[in-house]
Amino acid sequence: MFENKLLNLSFEFAVAIVNLVDSVSVPKSSYMTEQLARAGTSIGANIHEAQYAQSKKDFVAKLEIALKESNEASYWLKLMYETNRIDIQTFQNTERLCGNIRRLLIASCKTAKENKNTRE
Repeated sequence: MFENKLLNLSFEFAVAIVNLVDSVSVPKSSYMTEQLARAGTSIGANIHEAQYAQSKKDFVAKLEIALKESNEASYWLKLMYETNRIDIQTFQNTERLCGNIRRLLIASCKTAKENKNTRE
């Protein structure tokens, strides 16, 4: 159930990021929107890929990549807000969703590492 929630939230976040990026019309923002699009959609892609990991170590590695990408997405969201590319509501909604995903990823990584260590 935990993974399903993470899968669903990460997909919801990717959709929000695609819609956000497509709505930005400020000139000379393409470098930021491209970075945000890559990081924001990579989170869910890595979480989905983790479901078919070859080992527990591979599973944790994929989740840790997703965690790094969520931190990067937060950075780009904040930068876009601070430079007036997105409004406060868009920033808060997407950042809240990203934070929820990040918390679930941290918990999932911790649990997977603990389970891995008890088997070794």
